Amino acid sequence: MQSLKHHFLLAMPHMEEANFTGSLVYLCDHDDNGCMGVIVNHPLDITLDALFEQLSLGGETSLHRNAPVYYGGPMHKDRGFILHRGNSAEWDSSIQVTDEIALTTSMDMLQALANNTGPEHYIICLGCSGWDVGQLEEELKENAWLTVEADAGVLFETPPAERLSAAAGILGVDLNLMTRDAGHA
Repeated sequence: MQSLKHHFLLAMPHMEEANFTGSLVYLCDHDDNGCMGVIVNHPLDITLDALFEQLSLGGETSLHRNAPVYYGGPMHKDRGFILHRGNSAEWDSSIQVTDEIALTTSMDMLQALANNTGPEHYIICLGCSGWDVGQLEEELKENAWLTVEADAGVLFETPPAERLSAAAGILGVDLNLMTRDAGHA
């Protein structure tokens, strides 16, 4: 199977796995070792201000204080994953996903946001989503997910509540018109 890196996974309406119901996942990596991504449409009831305070980063004058923090997935829920536009070379513990998008897991990014020097477009997630080798492929065969190449505009310019339907729109699909029953043709 070809890599689904820089693709969206759209949870099908019949998805009953509580961690992924109604989710839009952005896949940051997909190779012979499995795949990893973050859920980008489920904001938590905390803001970046709470993280600044908990981590003693200051940030009292940060323009980012009211930014939502997202539930990124069921794995590593105690770790932060920051999906952002820009170059990974500027940050510690960062990988370049595409020419435009990087994923950073280091504290220097949070400190930069607290100091108003971080990237303009970002999504901060607690936790991530991962699949072992072949696991996602099996879920795709079971019609648990739709896939489509990701769009940075959907990630960074679309309100969280509209991201799933916007990603489905890339495919010309309205998830509200789909049945919860799955089948195979």
